[in-house]
Amino acid sequence: MICQFSHWKLLNMPNLDKFDIAILRCLQEDARATNVEIAERVSLSPSPCLRRIRNLEKAGVIRGYRADIDRKEVGLGLTVFVEFKVAHHSRENSEAQQAALLAIPEIVSCFLISGTADFLAEVVVEDLAAYERLLTETLLTLPNVSDIRSNFAIRSMKTHGALKLPEPK
Repeated sequence: MICQFSHWKLLNMPNLDKFDIAILRCLQEDARATNVEIAERVSLSPSPCLRRIRNLEKAGVIRGYRADIDRKEVGLGLTVFVEFKVAHHSRENSEAQQAALLAIPEIVSCFLISGTADFLAEVVVEDLAAYERLLTETLLTLPNVSDIRSNFAIRSMKTHGALKLPEPK
């Protein structure tokens, strides 16, 4: 999902009402909640609630469901924010860079940004030695990269926070 700003769909969906927003809030709190539990919390019967959830999925508002895994508990103790500057700016170079970044599993999120860099990636690895290997064997070999800057997270305070959803129109 690199470099796609898709929450504009949420803000511009004309039929996103108070029930849809309430469903989204419930799912952000607990994606494993049953349809019946969600329906009760949003004051709908189960059938219309399920229909709304499926419509939100089809529309791309709900992109998927996943487990929130503690990085340290699975041996991934280092988070690095990596800035990439692309040489020779062009659509082709940018697209090549995007494709290359998408192919790296250690990159858990990535953004096309403005400022001193062109891309900002969140990298999660085991430790400094693992990051050094990734940097020297993969990141430094990416196409059209003129500069890479790494910022190491000292401590994670909030990851995967829920979106502050707009009030229904």
